[in-house]
Amino acid sequence: MTTRQHPAMAKAQSLGDALPWLTRHQDRTVVIKLGGHAMVDDQLTAAFARDVVFLRYAGLKPVVVHGGGPQIGAELERRGLASEFKAGLRVTSSRAMDVVRMVLAGQVQRELVGLINAYGPLAVGMTGEDADTLTAVRHVPWIDGEPVDIGRVGDITRVNTGAIEGLLADGRIPVVSSIARSAEDGHVYNVNADTAAAALATALQAQALVMLTDVEGLYAGWPLGDEVIGRLTARELEKLLPELADGMVPKMTGCLHAVRGGVGTARVIDGRVPHAILLEMFTDEGVGTVIVPDLDEAEVLA
Repeated sequence: MTTRQHPAMAKAQSLGDALPWLTRHQDRTVVIKLGGHAMVDDQLTAAFARDVVFLRYAGLKPVVVHGGGPQIGAELERRGLASEFKAGLRVTSSRAMDVVRMVLAGQVQRELVGLINAYGPLAVGMTGEDADTLTAVRHVPWIDGEPVDIGRVGDITRVNTGAIEGLLADGRIPVVSSIARSAEDGHVYNVNADTAAAALATALQAQALVMLTDVEGLYAGWPLGDEVIGRLTARELEKLLPELADGMVPKMTGCLHAVRGGVGTARVIDGRVPHAILLEMFTDEGVGTVIVPDLDEAEVLA
């Protein structure tokens, strides 16, 4: 006698296969950076929101840090203000900072919080200004051997995790805009979202940092090759940093500092892939580049 397979059998098998991963990730903090380029597709953003709620109900403690580059660029253009980048960072005048603050906290964050809460009433929006979560000093990059003024762009000097830890303890999902209070002049600074996510992951001693962006990962030999490097140790990444394109430098520098600061792993994955965060957290098939501590560091952490 042949037993007919139930139509939902594949789904049941998938749920069963997830059990080891669910057990492994219980009570683990994961900081997820969602890039603005990964939010230009409404369906993908909605899928991300649903996946974040799944992570929370699966026993993880997700913290979302978001960017908003395309949205900021569009608003600057609408107002007749130019977008300029130096050393991979947006040049931010006082007028541009007003736009950055408005778009990140008043538009992108509110939309993301609303999407997450549509799947579960868990998300709470905040910025790095709130409760002095992020404090920064002015960032002055060196280009061709000279210091360059890029305006109100900050380097994070202090992270106060109290507000975020309180939200996590209450079962909430913090959604953080990458804006910081100045430690020098009372102004507010624009902070690269990759940098902010890495700093928060380190301060929270998160088990994982995941950066969703609009590329597949770190390419070997870019721009001459498009093969994604699946895994790098911190030392291997450090050697590659001088060769990277400007846009990848903040991401990979953040990943390096995170794993050197005690974060278990740091990943750069393609946010254009539906459910990329679930594929990365609950399967053996990686979808991007993972950065791991060096062997001696991993032994110390273990």
